Amino acid sequence: MKTTIGITEANLHAVATDLTKILADEFVLYTKTRNAHWNVEGPDFYDKHKFFEGQYEQLDEIMDSVAERIRTLGHYAPATLKAFLELTHLTEASREKNDGAGFIHELTADHESIIMNLRGKINLFANEYHDMGSSDFITGLLQTHEKMSWFLRSHLK
Repeated sequence: MKTTIGITEANLHAVATDLTKILADEFVLYTKTRNAHWNVEGPDFYDKHKFFEGQYEQLDEIMDSVAERIRTLGHYAPATLKAFLELTHLTEASREKNDGAGFIHELTADHESIIMNLRGKINLFANEYHDMGSSDFITGLLQTHEKMSWFLRSHLK
């Protein structure tokens, strides 16, 4: 059945396409955060292990909400590792050292990259694609990433 929510099919497709890229970024960041949780070492191991757990749990909820937004628009969410790696603008990392500060620097940079990407799409979704719902949705994502980034940066002071 066709999605009839007051947005043209072309605009629904454009927004869904951008949202699939956002979902891919969220999945890669989730995976990198899980990696930090599993592999962090050092005198602050337990604190960082628990901290990264809280972060990946938040990212899990974000991924689900982005996929559900894509479905709300009448499109299918990508769900393969290959698709996520093709769609993301983030990079996988290989680390020589598994210290908390190194993971935090890397994850902070990824959150900030996602924040800048989301910020650039808020007005695009609202003004060009006439999708205020998706614009509002990614504004909420942006705020969540800003807070998560703040929590990460605060560990480095």
